[in-house]
Amino acid sequence: MPIYVYWGEDDFATEKAVAALRDRILDPLWISFNYTAFPPDQPDAIIQALNQVMTPAFGAGGRLVWLVNSNLCQQCPENALSELQRTLPAIPENSFLLVTSRSKPDERLKATKFIKQFAEIREFSLIPPWKTELLVQAVNEVAQDVGVKLTTQTAEILAESIGNDTRLLYTEMEKLRLFMAGSNKPLDVKTVTLLVRNTTQNTLQLAAAIRTGDTAKALGIVGDLINAAEPGLRIVATLIGQFRTWLWVKIMMETGERNPQAIAQAAEINNPKRIYFLQQEVKSLSVQQLISSLPLLLELEVSLKQGASETSILQTKVIELCQVYQKR
Repeated sequence: MPIYVYWGEDDFATEKAVAALRDRILDPLWISFNYTAFPPDQPDAIIQALNQVMTPAFGAGGRLVWLVNSNLCQQCPENALSELQRTLPAIPENSFLLVTSRSKPDERLKATKFIKQFAEIREFSLIPPWKTELLVQAVNEVAQDVGVKLTTQTAEILAESIGNDTRLLYTEMEKLRLFMAGSNKPLDVKTVTLLVRNTTQNTLQLAAAIRTGDTAKALGIVGDLINAAEPGLRIVATLIGQFRTWLWVKIMMETGERNPQAIAQAAEINNPKRIYFLQQEVKSLSVQQLISSLPLLLELEVSLKQGASETSILQTKVIELCQVYQKR
């Protein structure tokens, strides 16, 4: 395939994939001749990139042309589409075009439909914080990549502690690898707890405190998260995921559903064994309480994105959320 399209919000994973592609295509001695990156603010970047990729590679290795954070697959002008249709079928054998974007390609766009005929498309989206099974899977994959041996329990602790921050996961895993250098034993719980800062699990504890209406405890956890420099948007993303899961489980219980597999499918939970514990957590709650939480969490997210003070808005909304669950 002469074209690679990488999209998604996981910037670190995208950077690693771009670096691997560069290493595979380019000869180190000829990089200055055969590698060009076009930033999104460069005028006519798409047209220039298509012209550049038509130039055969100099010397050894191939040619790589990179459209950085491009909107080619979201909004493609007619002149760029015409150039695209003329160029892609004729790209030299050893030339490659890389398109990266944080947004998903628009399947309705003519440019996207045409590109798909020639492109390898890879997604680098962040794993939702509440999908614990996928987070554990990612931890095990990175551990294997770095060369760290884990047990089932230590992998789960790392997933809970780090969440979906791929950059932090690699950083922490490298630290653990250095600490365990020369040892063939799997990491134990004590070592992981000592060396890895736990933030995501604290956010889940915050959700639990809100669910029980314990305002003092919830505000204490908020303070700990802020002191640990945990981003507010990451906190609210985890809260939204947790309350959404609780809501689905409660709705299924109210409709009389007893099959854990059916409840797990509705709540998008990969492991049906979690359903029993989730049912116990929402047993004393009402559907209306859980529904009332979501607009408050949405207001919190919007306020954070608009630049509100993280400490103030988090404390305010956490108090409001706790009040919802104090009304039994």
